[in-house]
Formats: sequence, C-alpha cells, structure tokens
Amino acid sequence: MAGYIDASRPPGLWSAEYNPRHELLEAPRSIQVGWARRRRIDRAARREEAGRSRTVERLAKLGAAWRVLDIEDLGLPIRNTFLTIGPGGVFLVLVKPQGRSRVRLAGDVMQVGGRRYKYVAEARALAEQVTRALSKTVGATVPVTPVIALAGNGAIDVHGVPKGCLVTSYRELDYILTSYGERIAARTVNKLFSVARHPVTWQNTGSDAQVEAYKWYSPDAVTDKRTPQG
Repeated sequence: MAGYIDASRPPGLWSAEYNPRHELLEAPRSIQVGWARRRRIDRAARREEAGRSRTVERLAKLGAAWRVLDIEDLGLPIRNTFLTIGPGGVFLVLVKPQGRSRVRLAGDVMQVGGRRYKYVAEARALAEQVTRALSKTVGATVPVTPVIALAGNGAIDVHGVPKGCLVTSYRELDYILTSYGERIAARTVNKLFSVARHPVTWQNTGSDAQVEAYKWYSPDAVTDKRTPQG
C-alpha cells in the first residue's frame, strides 16, 4: 500500500511548529541586548560613584570649620546630595553627572550633552524642603542655598546664571563655598549641625510637641547678633 504524502509538509522538512527565527535568532539576540543593558548600567554606576567620591574630597577641603552630612544618611531617599554647613551659610550640594559632555547654562535651562535636564528646579525644591525642616525645629527661618556640582571635565558655557542657585564644577566647589566669607558664628554652625542630625527634624509627620521637646539651644544661649550699645 502506497504511503500517504502531505503536499503541504514534504518529507525531510521541519514541522510546522518549528520556528527557526525564535529558536535560533531571537534568544541569542535577547541575551546580547540584556548584556549590553547591564554593561551600560554598571558603567553609569561607576561614573556616578566616581563623581560622588571626587565631590566628597572637595568638600573635605573646606576644613574643620565646616560640617557635611549625607542627606541619604538622614533617612531621606535622595542620592548624592550633601547638606553643608559652615561659616558661609547652609548649602545643599547636589552632585550631577557631566563626564566629558558640554554643559550649556542659560538661567534655569541646563543642557548636558545636548539634552535638557531639570536640575535647577530639582535643586530649588530640595533646598526649600530642607529650609522648612530646619526652620520648623529652630523656630526661625534658616535659608538654604542650592548648589549643583557637575562631576566631569567637560566645558561649561554660561549664558545666564539661575536665580538663587549655584552651578559649578565639582573642582571649584570648596572655593565657591568659602568665598561667602564668615556670615555665621562657629557656635551657630554647631547648633545647626546638631539640628540637622536629629531625627525629629526630618519627620514629616512629627508633631509640634515632638519638635518642642527637642531644644536646639539652651535657655541661656547667647545669640550671634550683639545688642547695640547705648
């Protein structure tokens, strides 16, 4: 008896369920794409860590009169941001990657490598958040100046500076902050540092009673401002 031959499936060919594109091409391609993505992420993480380390080194050059706190250590989920308190005032330093890219700054508009970023708006918002937290505990307004420290060695073209926000290369960070002189006394620096380290300062749901229970000053503390002599 002659065998039955299906014309749609000639003998010796693969079955209709076999998909060579899926088996031979797509799986290896997905592996390569995943590997390349992981490599990019790892490379970006290394650059970020290097920029952070270099910025910390520049902040360390400020000297013993300054106090530096990593915002992330205070329980806030914000990476590569440092609260810096010293004779020149209170500054919030945000480290942003630059690499070899050219930065163009025109007021609030900042472009890094041709791409626009909202770094200035982000820095202002975070500085305002820190101001509210410190001021609530202190009982007086504590101005905080936002600073964007660009980690890289690319050129920076300035066509207009943003209002109320400093933008600088990380290499000049210590020079910029010390140029503000001595606007607050050493004892005030220590007091503000104590306030910044206390957990109650950063509790969004903290009651007024909790804040009142933590005194940032002693009852007989002397203010920095001297009373005019009569």
